[in-house]
Amino acid sequence: MINNRSSIILIIVAAVLVVIYSSVFVVNERQQAIVVRFGEIRAVKSEPGLYFKLPFAFMDADRVQFVEDQALRFDLDNIRVQVSGGKFYEVDAFVVYRIADARRFRETVSGDRESAEARLRTRLDASLRRVYGLRGFEAALSDERASMMREVRTDLKTDAESLGLNIEDVRIRRTDLTQEVSQQTFERMKAERLAEAELIRARGNEEGQRRRAIADRQVVEIVAEAQRDSEILRGEGEAERAGIFADAFTRDPGFFDFYRSMTAYSQSIGNPDTTVVLSPHSEFFRYFNSADGAALPQPPAAPAAPATPD
Repeated sequence: MINNRSSIILIIVAAVLVVIYSSVFVVNERQQAIVVRFGEIRAVKSEPGLYFKLPFAFMDADRVQFVEDQALRFDLDNIRVQVSGGKFYEVDAFVVYRIADARRFRETVSGDRESAEARLRTRLDASLRRVYGLRGFEAALSDERASMMREVRTDLKTDAESLGLNIEDVRIRRTDLTQEVSQQTFERMKAERLAEAELIRARGNEEGQRRRAIADRQVVEIVAEAQRDSEILRGEGEAERAGIFADAFTRDPGFFDFYRSMTAYSQSIGNPDTTVVLSPHSEFFRYFNSADGAALPQPPAAPAAPATPD
């Protein structure tokens, strides 16, 4: 009898504990709880703590759905967009959002993050295409990038609010050329650099020819001036030399004749390879025969040969 009573008490205690356990739920600081009763939202608990509900979630009685209460993120990669110039680029972007209205989030997408993000991805894709289509590729690499992200965020705001979400940030992570455009751009840049190199080379050749022409002209002018100055100096030297000789001749004509004869001897017969055929009684050798230069007596003339009779 006592054992039966103890068993009944244990069963009652266990049943009470099960009822209490099924009636209590805990919300932590990273969650929000949506209490749903018979398909209708009865309450939203966004503050962390211990809460109660009807026990046993059978026959659509109180059910608790937990959703995040923190910043969430999803990425959109390899979006092919066309800029205002007509070329295509690949863009990577991501969105940071938060579930701001858990009730609306439950009503619109049944609290399903994947469904909400799928709708936002579609809107983000369209917004990126529109924003890039109004600008050139350089805009994404300039200070205008921040305004582009704000514009995309504004485009997403209305759709996000309709889902109970709040868009906190939109970032463009990458903007790259597509493979086709990249090759075309590379070829175009290569052609531009080759053309620029040819232009620089042509200008260099032109400048080189101009400087060489200036240098050649300067060489000709310098050589001409040097030759002119040398001719002037040579003429002045010859004139001075002639004046010295003339002065010396007028002072001592005999010594001048002797000096000139010695100079002539040195220049004509000073070289051992020189042969001079002259009469020893010629005027040229007068200082060889006499120190004072007096003329030697002429040898007697040979007798004339007798005439031969016819």
